[in-house]
Amino acid sequence: MIIAIDFDGTIVEHAYPDIGKPIPFAIETLLQMQKDGHKLILWTVRRGRLLQDAIDYCAQRGLYFYAENENYRGEDKELGEDISRKLGVELFIDDRNLGGLPDWGTIYNAVKATAEGTNALKVMAGQLPLSGTEAKKRGLFGVMGGRRK
Repeated sequence: MIIAIDFDGTIVEHAYPDIGKPIPFAIETLLQMQKDGHKLILWTVRRGRLLQDAIDYCAQRGLYFYAENENYRGEDKELGEDISRKLGVELFIDDRNLGGLPDWGTIYNAVKATAEGTNALKVMAGQLPLSGTEAKKRGLFGVMGGRRK
């Protein structure tokens, strides 16, 4: 899937125009999503130098995006003024979602459920518990990577 990710309040705590403290497990989860085959687009209010600061922050942690503030690299230059600001993505991850930003384990499981055709809202509401053997796994991705029943 192609997924748009906000920066301030989602990857880092709000401190705009500065870079806030890291939100626990955000970078690790996004890296795992990339390993799972998802394309990530950084979608933020940041522009110019402030956008580059966010890109650099993520790159220093090994996270590189498919595109930043556009559907694909070079879209703005290619289409110029005729560009639509609507992204062609399957999901948005943003702290301004209805209900706020869930923890990154819940986000990962909701993305995985969506990719598998399962109801992500039930995952986010905690209505699809991990099975017994999956619940025993240790570590962030031992739990996050567990299949839902």
